[in-house]
Amino acid sequence: MIYRQAPRIGVPLSLFSMGGHEYLADGRSRGFNEDMDKATRQKGYLFDGFGGDRRLEILRIAYDARINFFDVTQDSEKEALGRNLKNLPPPYEIYIQTRPEGMCYSYDEFNRGLADYAKLKPEVQRCLKLLQRDRIDFLNFGILRPAIDHDPDYLEKIKHTIGRLKQDGLIRWVCADTFSGEYTFLRMIESGAFDAVNLNFNFGDWGARRKVIPAAHAAGMGVFLREAFFKGPLFRMGAEAGIEDRRALAAAALRWCLSHAETTSVTIGTGNPGHLAANLATVNAPDLTDQDHEIIERVKAHSPMFREFEANRTREYFQTDRK
Repeated sequence: MIYRQAPRIGVPLSLFSMGGHEYLADGRSRGFNEDMDKATRQKGYLFDGFGGDRRLEILRIAYDARINFFDVTQDSEKEALGRNLKNLPPPYEIYIQTRPEGMCYSYDEFNRGLADYAKLKPEVQRCLKLLQRDRIDFLNFGILRPAIDHDPDYLEKIKHTIGRLKQDGLIRWVCADTFSGEYTFLRMIESGAFDAVNLNFNFGDWGARRKVIPAAHAAGMGVFLREAFFKGPLFRMGAEAGIEDRRALAAAALRWCLSHAETTSVTIGTGNPGHLAANLATVNAPDLTDQDHEIIERVKAHSPMFREFEANRTREYFQTDRK
């Protein structure tokens, strides 16, 4: 494993981080695609079957690869990881990123809860009980632009709340996250409240490399990347382009993310132990190859689905007047 250390974080994190999603038979993530409301707003709701034998096998492979960074979102993932870590303790120190339930993105109007210490503190404590840990390493703040536009002092309130949670010893670092594009990311970075950014980033959703990644890197922040496989559609795009070797396509997509020197960690998620082992093998050869370039260019040139995806993501990311 390769490790990278951002100045604001001060500990080495594995170049690959392990996502907590579990999957349905058709490849869609569990929870969100079973009942979105229960997965995002009903605190304490646990879907059946999370953290079973297959997940323990995934965890063993992660340990063998010396992954020390784990990411979980919904409560079912938090509870499963906490239980699995007790049953299969890590042989080294690990770090966990998670988010408060029902407060991020569009789940809470104007993301009011994230700026309210009296509401956020008990939610952090609730998450810690699910994870069976004393402190959250990375608390993810998924903020949408309307929160910033609605309250000119919003980010200052966030900064104050973060400071109090750190002082309480409940969190170590905070990660800036948004689906509102470049403008919101830059405002969050400029606030000085955050220690890392968590980005959708792949060769079809590349906008962050223009300003956001350089700005985060210049501020000494960690740069965490997700959705290297476009949340799944990459492989359908590859099929459109006549690419039959899915592992080669996956390796090319991962190495494209790793080719950006500012990258601290790339989150990978799978329910297939064989796929995970193949993905992790790219760390032994992280540089883009001629074959990788050919594969990526073939997808760009021959997949209508890719062209639509890239156009939509580019428009959304750079749309600065969205409220």
